[in-house]
Amino acid sequence: MRRWLALLVAATTSLVLIALLVPMALLIRAVAENGAMSRATAAAESVAVAVGTPDLALAVEQVARPVTVFLPGGGTVGRPAGRSDAVRLAATGRSVTADADGGREVLVSAQSPGGTAVIRVFVPDDELMRGVREAWLALLVLGLALVVLGIVLADRLALAVTRPVDGLARVSHRLAGGDLTARAEPGGPPEVRSVAMALNHLAGRIDELLAAERESVADLSHRLRTPLTGLRLDAESLRDPEEAGRIQARVDALERAVSAVITEARRRSAGRGSCDAAAVVRERVRFWSVLAEDQGREVAISLPAGPLPVAVGAEELAACVDALLGNVFAHTPEGASMSVRLEPRPSGALLTVSDAGPGFEPALLERGISGGDSTGLGLDIARRTAESSGGGLTVSTPAGGGARVEVLLGAAP
Repeated sequence: MRRWLALLVAATTSLVLIALLVPMALLIRAVAENGAMSRATAAAESVAVAVGTPDLALAVEQVARPVTVFLPGGGTVGRPAGRSDAVRLAATGRSVTADADGGREVLVSAQSPGGTAVIRVFVPDDELMRGVREAWLALLVLGLALVVLGIVLADRLALAVTRPVDGLARVSHRLAGGDLTARAEPGGPPEVRSVAMALNHLAGRIDELLAAERESVADLSHRLRTPLTGLRLDAESLRDPEEAGRIQARVDALERAVSAVITEARRRSAGRGSCDAAAVVRERVRFWSVLAEDQGREVAISLPAGPLPVAVGAEELAACVDALLGNVFAHTPEGASMSVRLEPRPSGALLTVSDAGPGFEPALLERGISGGDSTGLGLDIARRTAESSGGGLTVSTPAGGGARVEVLLGAAP
């Protein structure tokens, strides 16, 4: 927008300046020519007064211009020059101005006792254009300065408009990324201020809706607990112990599923959090190392020395790491080595979990598909965790065998 406004102002200013400066340049040239011709005419008239007197030669010498006097008898006084058609026309008693090689000539007729004499004053082109080029150069510099000044002023004006718009765009991106505390600073023209206030109102309304959603989730948990408790009591009242145990197991499974749904809903409504990925991964690897030691697995871990903030909550990242490490223990034979590496990336962090097992097919990324008796949700949990932070998940099989899962996590805002 700034560039287009600058081009528009430059084009408009240039057209206006051309419309003004071109006539002014022509006027300056005409004034310079008229001044030179007037001075030449005055010099010719001063010589015409001395025609027919003995002081004619002295009068010609006193004029600081090339002067030629054509006498009636055919003689000349002053600078030699040929009798042109303009001279013969002036000899009839008329004053004439005519073009000549290298300039112009002013011809003034004067009466003498022997007839009509013609005084010729030559004006060279240099005198006709004296000061004109300098004036044209000054006009050109002035025009360029005005164009530059117009562009600068247009850029300042455009900046006053585009800066608030850029701020609105940044706030919109922050809101889209889950930062519901972002608010626009009203500024600029009234229309832009109105848009900023509308965006702030929208952000506040989103906050209110999410708060209402959190309250609804909390209310949902209480609503679901009540019928589950009733089912549990009904199961306990059954006379057949085997049937009662089976029903209670189903009720327990249903309660765990409901709890998981409520927890996920609360997590989504609470917005995206952040945590120190290095600390979370270190703690979860330490937890699984006990089982790895029992199974004789070699665990290699590589973590950054300092904190590595990512745009994922600590509980969510811990669940992601548990899902990946749980897959290794579930789908590789005991004794198979594994490695966990966390390294910083310009866009956040890269978590890599590798193992020396038989590997797996990329189709396992699909929700619910598993290579064994599991639910097949482990990789899907890791994928959703990565995508919620603005990253992604990649599964590959190294040349030496085994499996490698890379989880790219977005940087914390």
